[in-house]
Amino acid sequence: MKQTNILVIGGGPAGLVAAGTAHVYYPEKEITLVRKTDRTPIPCGIPYIFNRLDGVDQNLIPDGGLDAQGIKWSVREAVKIEPEAHQVTFADGEKIGYEKLVLATGSTAVRPPIPGADKKGVFVIEKDPTYLRKLRTAVQAAENVVVIGGGFIGVEFAEEIAQMPGKNVSVVEMLPCCLYTAFDADVCVIGEAELKQLGVALYTEERVTQITGADELEVVLASGKRLPADLVLISVGARPNVKMVAEAGMEIGYSGAIWVDEYMRTPTADIFAVGDCAEKKDFFTRKTTRVMLASTACTEARVAGANLYKLNVVRENQGSLANFSTHLGNVTLASAGLTERRAREENFDIVVGIGKTKNRHPGSLPGAHAVMVKLVFSADSLVLLGGQISGGQEAGELINAIALALQNRMTANQLIALQVATHPLLTSAPTTYPLVTAAMQAIAKR
Repeated sequence: MKQTNILVIGGGPAGLVAAGTAHVYYPEKEITLVRKTDRTPIPCGIPYIFNRLDGVDQNLIPDGGLDAQGIKWSVREAVKIEPEAHQVTFADGEKIGYEKLVLATGSTAVRPPIPGADKKGVFVIEKDPTYLRKLRTAVQAAENVVVIGGGFIGVEFAEEIAQMPGKNVSVVEMLPCCLYTAFDADVCVIGEAELKQLGVALYTEERVTQITGADELEVVLASGKRLPADLVLISVGARPNVKMVAEAGMEIGYSGAIWVDEYMRTPTADIFAVGDCAEKKDFFTRKTTRVMLASTACTEARVAGANLYKLNVVRENQGSLANFSTHLGNVTLASAGLTERRAREENFDIVVGIGKTKNRHPGSLPGAHAVMVKLVFSADSLVLLGGQISGGQEAGELINAIALALQNRMTANQLIALQVATHPLLTSAPTTYPLVTAAMQAIAKR
C-alpha cells in the first residue's frame, strides 16, 4: 500500500488550493491529490464555453501549478474511506494511506423529479469536460432553449446562449424574480431587464410540471403554457457529494454536507472537509446555509491547508457571507451579506441607505456607467449587515470592499470616514462615492 503525508480527494478549486496551501505551510510533507476526471473545468467559467470561449478546452484548470509545487496527482475515483486505518481505497483497487486527509469531493447538480427530466435533450451542468463537450454540441444545434431555474448558473447560461445567432431562450423560475435568493427585488429587476433586452423570455412564479415529447420537447408549466424546446437545461442547485463519507460513518450535518468546525476539521481524527461537500453557517444568523461558491471553497481550503498539523491560522467561526457577483448584458450585479428582505425575515431592526452615481467623474466621460450601492445596517448600532451593487464591471471588485467591511463589522459612521483613491477615468467622484453616500443616507434616516 502506498503512503503519503497529506492526501487530498478532489481536483476542483477547493482541492487545488488546499494542496497548494499545505505545500506552503508544510513543504517537508509529501502531498498527493487524486481526482476523478482527467481535466477539471473552471466552475464559474462553464456558462461561457458556448459563445465567449472557443470550447471546453479554453476553460480548464492547468496542472502546471501542481507540478511546480511537487504535488503528486493522479486520476482515479475514491470509493472507500477507512478512518481508523487512515487509508482510502480507489476504484482500481489501490489503497493509499495518509496522515492527514482533505475531502474536497464537491457537489453534483440536482435533477428534480419532474416527469420527463431524464429525456434525451435534457441536461444539467456537470463539471466533467466530456459531458460539457456533448452539451456544447447540443447547444450549437438547438434553436429553442429552455432553462429551468433562474439562479446564477441559469441566468448566465441564458445570457450567453441568447447572444448566439438563431437562439430562442426562455427561463422558468418558481420565485418572484430571477436571482431572488441573492438580491432584493429592486436589484433583481435590473438584471432581468438586461436579459429581456437580449430577447430572453422570463417566466417567473412559474413551475414546470413535466417535459413531454421526444425529438421535439415541450416544457409544460403549471399555468398550462407549453414552451417548445430543442434543449432543456435544469439548473436548480446542487447536492454535496458525501456518499462515501456517510458510508465511513462520519458525521453529516443538517444540510446534508459534512460537519466541520471553524478550522474545517471533521469530528473524525485527521480528516478535514472543504468546499461544496462541507457544511456552512451563515455569518450573521449562524443558521446552516447551502451556499456553494468557488470563492468560499478557496477560503475554506486555505484555512484547512494551513492548519493540518498545527493551528497556524487562527480563524473565528465567522461563517459564510455569501458573496455573489454576475454580469448580465451591460450590467454587473453583486451582493454580500444579508439583503433587506432577508434581514427583515430574520427580525433584524434595520435601516437602508442607497447611493447612486456614475462610475466616472465627470459622468459625461466615455464609458461612464450608472452605479447603485444599497447598504443594509442594524438600526441601533449602525453595523453593516449587507450590501448590493448594480453598475459596471468594477462592481465585481467593489463588492469585495463591502465584504471586508462586513467581516470587520464596520459601522456606517466608519464608512463615511473611509479613505478612498479616486480618479476621473477609474472611479466615482470623491464627492459622491457610493459606499459613503449610501452610509450617509442610512445615518440620516435613523
